[in-house]
Amino acid sequence: MSESLYNGIVLPETWPPRDVDGESTDPLKVPYLDAPPEAICIDIGRQLFVDDFLIASTTLQRSFGRPKIHGASPVLTPETDEEMDNGNCPMAAPFNDGAWYDPEDGLFKLWYMPGWFHSTALATSEDGLHWTRPNLDVVPGTNLVWPNLDGYDRDGCLVWLDHEAEKRDERFKMFQFYRFGQEGGMKGEGWLHTSPDGVHWSDPVLTTPVGDNTSLFYNPFRKKWCMSVRRKHAGLRARFYTERDDFLQGVPWDQEREEVLWQRIDNLSLSDPLRPDHRVALYDVNVTPYESLMLGLFAIFRGPENNICATEGVPKTIDLEIGYSRDGFHFSRPDRTPLLAASRQIGDWNRAYLHAVGGVCMVVGDEVWIYFTGFSGESPKLGKTDVGAPGRTRRVMYAGASTGLATIRRDGFVSMDAGVDGGVLTTRPVVFQGHRLFVNVDSPNGELTAEVLIDNQPVDGLGAASCVPVSQDSTCCEVTWRSGIDLSGVAGQPAQIRFHLKSGRLFSFWITDDVGGASAGYVGAGGPGYANGRDL
Repeated sequence: MSESLYNGIVLPETWPPRDVDGESTDPLKVPYLDAPPEAICIDIGRQLFVDDFLIASTTLQRSFGRPKIHGASPVLTPETDEEMDNGNCPMAAPFNDGAWYDPEDGLFKLWYMPGWFHSTALATSEDGLHWTRPNLDVVPGTNLVWPNLDGYDRDGCLVWLDHEAEKRDERFKMFQFYRFGQEGGMKGEGWLHTSPDGVHWSDPVLTTPVGDNTSLFYNPFRKKWCMSVRRKHAGLRARFYTERDDFLQGVPWDQEREEVLWQRIDNLSLSDPLRPDHRVALYDVNVTPYESLMLGLFAIFRGPENNICATEGVPKTIDLEIGYSRDGFHFSRPDRTPLLAASRQIGDWNRAYLHAVGGVCMVVGDEVWIYFTGFSGESPKLGKTDVGAPGRTRRVMYAGASTGLATIRRDGFVSMDAGVDGGVLTTRPVVFQGHRLFVNVDSPNGELTAEVLIDNQPVDGLGAASCVPVSQDSTCCEVTWRSGIDLSGVAGQPAQIRFHLKSGRLFSFWITDDVGGASAGYVGAGGPGYANGRDL
């Protein structure tokens, strides 16, 4: 039986879909953009214009926002003995891992790798900028939440704070990938864990064999736990997908029956100008719920390959690009320039090898905060071509990892813009239950007005002429009409909203009953003021 999503999208009976074209290099299709619902429900979250899903027609111009690296970056650098890795490959940064705001104790929390291929550690912060390493009891005298294991090397990891957990001891979820064995015959295992506090973890449950940098995410719109599985396709890194209702249900899973090809590289992925002949590959995909959709950070590997890195003594170059999904599987990627780019400058902490973190982003006031990892490729002990113990894993290509922070306006990933001559945007038919219209708009030197249409006709009292113009820069501004009429009279009916904008940028809109503009949407990895990861 087909599944209907809150926004009106109907999933095909075969799900997850197995029609991803693995032979082509064309961009992957996004079915709901080609055939959107007749009426789109907008009761959950801010509605972002990241694609044309919501737009029937417009003369506005779409622009893509760019985060700024916070001046405090890097906010966490290698300091402890564990993090310094005996001077070989210092690291105090996530290798996915996770950055979350925990509303129970009001702390920002960062899980990270302390020293290359070491275990997992936890840092905490009251403001998200200044971090401390708590003295924990897992390995007394350290901030480790999982002990180092003889003969095992930790690779990728991902931590998830589950606000919907029914059992207290499963409030946190974690995936870890461990390598073991000798260099020539090294093997790997994926482990799943649960925890009540993010510090004390259950014994591992082994997954189906997966590749390193496999990760996971939770889709709250469908109540599904999803694995972002690293495998090779057509000789290159790719992402496969499997989902389940419960975190540990059906683990290990049947790879052939339950996994499907999900994301791959395509012919729109740009090569690095410094290495134009190098093959571009998809290194990783991290996903989180943001407002009314799923936001994904795609790690694009632009080279060089490991053997070249070892020969030249340089780190791998990875940039982070952004994508958006309204069904949790298909992602539109309208902007193929990096959201966050490696600096490519010798001596910079974020020179190369950028990694997103589990949870992807937080909402802090009027900003979205994005923690990420950067590698400098510099080691206190190793020269460019030196090899430190144990073998190939200790080279400068994996040295000097720190944690940075980038910030962008709330909903600022995409805007619809108008100049002095103005422009218009008309939504597709939408249905809602609320009665207040809010916008995220930047128009202090211009104005925005709105009107509500049913059957292409303005609703009495809700026309553009009676709308009170909005001339301000605000991430949460209510739109009102001089008639004093609100949207309650059209709630539950398919209606269109037409925005008229001059000299400004429109980022999002939403309809709610909340006088303060709470959207009921999701806020990624949380943030101060959000009790359960939602704007309620």
